[in-house]
Amino acid sequence: MSHGGGGSAESPLAAPQPTEATTAAEFTTALRALRMWSGLTYRQLEGKTAAHQDRLPPSTIATTLGRATLPREHFVDTFTRACGLGDDEVLLWLKTRHDIAIRATDEDDEDQPAPALGAPVRSRAPRWRRAASLLAATFVGVVGTVAVDAVVDRSAPASPSASPVAGLTIRPVGSWARVHPARTPELCLTEGRADHRAGAVAVQGSCADAPLPYAFIEPLGADVVQIQWHHPRHGIRCLAVLLGGPDRDVLEPRHECADDDPAQRFRIEPAGPPGATDVRIRPVATDLCLGPRDRATSAGAEIVQTPCSTTSDQVFLIEPTAPP
Repeated sequence: MSHGGGGSAESPLAAPQPTEATTAAEFTTALRALRMWSGLTYRQLEGKTAAHQDRLPPSTIATTLGRATLPREHFVDTFTRACGLGDDEVLLWLKTRHDIAIRATDEDDEDQPAPALGAPVRSRAPRWRRAASLLAATFVGVVGTVAVDAVVDRSAPASPSASPVAGLTIRPVGSWARVHPARTPELCLTEGRADHRAGAVAVQGSCADAPLPYAFIEPLGADVVQIQWHHPRHGIRCLAVLLGGPDRDVLEPRHECADDDPAQRFRIEPAGPPGATDVRIRPVATDLCLGPRDRATSAGAEIVQTPCSTTSDQVFLIEPTAPP
């Protein structure tokens, strides 16, 4: 199901607006909201940009949306059109970006001066009225999107023909979710630290104590997904299994999301009787299985890939949730 220009033209939901953004980070957050409103995956957005001879690879889109810096004007123009916005709406996004760039005192040298924005926009209402109407549109768009996503994500399990992941309620455009070890459902796949490395790794942690980052499951093919982490400060990162080096077999979050990277692709495989929601998660690059290191049940244990077995430590539950 699509929410905006990427789907049915009859969608009654207003697109998120950029006008409340006053910083580069807020503007990028608004772009992420627009992507979710569109209902399009990174790969679908790439196809729409390629159709206009202006291709944006999925990795470029994910990396740009994951940063807190101001995107280039060319990206904003191409991306907003791919999301389904018309000329007037695209112009509003470009104007907002232009205003933020002018105000910024530490503007990156790579940011090129914005050109003239072309013909004037429709006759302008008084400032207070414009602000009120845009704020209302933003509120309706965001709240409406959350409401629709919540209804869809909490619906009854989809039939195998309707879901890209057999046995799970995962929409074709992806779903927000919690990933639990089946034997310790109070724990969730989340971000943590390990003694042997400086960077973040995937661990099992208390769902209540570690609500961030939010997990988003994006289908890449039949029963194959990308596991994204969305964080208000760190942006979008994608889990990848390390295939070599001293940290081999651990999962790390990467800002460079690429749905054609085998290390970022995971096969979801049923691990229980028909109708059960138990699954194994298998990195496509190795076809091994994920599970806590040393079969640990405690919070903080790393999630690593190991040879597949019939033990319960390699069984997970993927629980769709309402959008954050």
